[in-house]
Amino acid sequence: MDFTRLDAFLDRLTSWRVPGNDCIVIKDGAVIYRHISGYADLEAMREMKGDETYNMWSCSKPVTCAAALTLLEKGDILLEDDITDYLPEFADIKVKRNLGDGKYELVAPSRMIKIRDLFTMTSGYSYDVDKQVMVDVKKNTNGKCPTREILKAFAQIPLEADVGERWFYGISHDILAGLVEVVAGERFRDYVKRVIFDPLDMKDSMYGEPTVEIASRMARQYNYDDIGDRHIPSDNKVGFVFGSEYDSGGAGLISTVEDCGKFVYAMANGGVGLNGNRILSRRTIDLMRTPALTPEQRKTMNWYWQRGYNYGLGVRTMAEPTLGGSNGPKGEFGWAGAAGAYMMIDPDNNLGVFYAEHMLNSQEDYIVNRIRNIVYSCLDD
Repeated sequence: MDFTRLDAFLDRLTSWRVPGNDCIVIKDGAVIYRHISGYADLEAMREMKGDETYNMWSCSKPVTCAAALTLLEKGDILLEDDITDYLPEFADIKVKRNLGDGKYELVAPSRMIKIRDLFTMTSGYSYDVDKQVMVDVKKNTNGKCPTREILKAFAQIPLEADVGERWFYGISHDILAGLVEVVAGERFRDYVKRVIFDPLDMKDSMYGEPTVEIASRMARQYNYDDIGDRHIPSDNKVGFVFGSEYDSGGAGLISTVEDCGKFVYAMANGGVGLNGNRILSRRTIDLMRTPALTPEQRKTMNWYWQRGYNYGLGVRTMAEPTLGGSNGPKGEFGWAGAAGAYMMIDPDNNLGVFYAEHMLNSQEDYIVNRIRNIVYSCLDD
């Protein structure tokens, strides 16, 4: 295996727009590639070392869904359960019905949201949650925003589409995290630590407010300004982490490349980590990566860099490699995050890939499929 092409591509990114990046490839129980390039902090000229922590944004989602699937394996939940069996605050949800000219009325959905809808982003919820009810929760909880209180606010926000009507990227996995909290009887962050992080020895991973030590190693989060052609430093925050007691299943993970490498490899290796500990069964992972969208739903999963992919239980999953321009196999799966994190998991080749940068406006549409294709081409060299 010769990864010269991947070296060149990653270095090209850091000489172009990406301040710094880090990529790990794990196959057949061994790290076969690691490349670190650029700067963790441009202003301080702090070079990347490889122990940086990152806001994983939506790369939180596969971890959240894996944790939720442990409840399925224990018989605590079924995908066809109504979420009101566990979260009764959602019993009176409403959906917007378009009346034209920007007007709508609120009506009852055609059916209740099921746990499956949370996994598959077909609940009808979007990310449009900047509402007065959210402001009220923050005020009433002194900014702490406990997860269940936020979910009660979500339940008052109308759905953008009828339940099951379409794939709609939004807060579904945040609601799923709250459901896990209720079913498991402990805070979501503690449950994930117990069933995912500790078994895989992911010592630098957490949901919630970062510890002082974790925060001290965080790569500076930037926002790339296309017009000004510059990197704007941010406050290292995630907009969907609403308060110190809110566990965002959709965007709240803080981790490192090494730790996320352990997770993606475990998912590629039938649920068994590099240390030999199991977090899920192979059959459950196969369920997770099985295409779950109907043809009509799939039409609305229309981001052009997702060509060829369907969506499973919280992950993209390759359904048509030719359509997607992929030199990898059907069933390759994973997700990506707004600040540039990217998971690629391939159980058929016992292969896990994790890439991270820390830049909003991350150039995802340019980067991720190129990494995928380069990795597969390098495996044959």
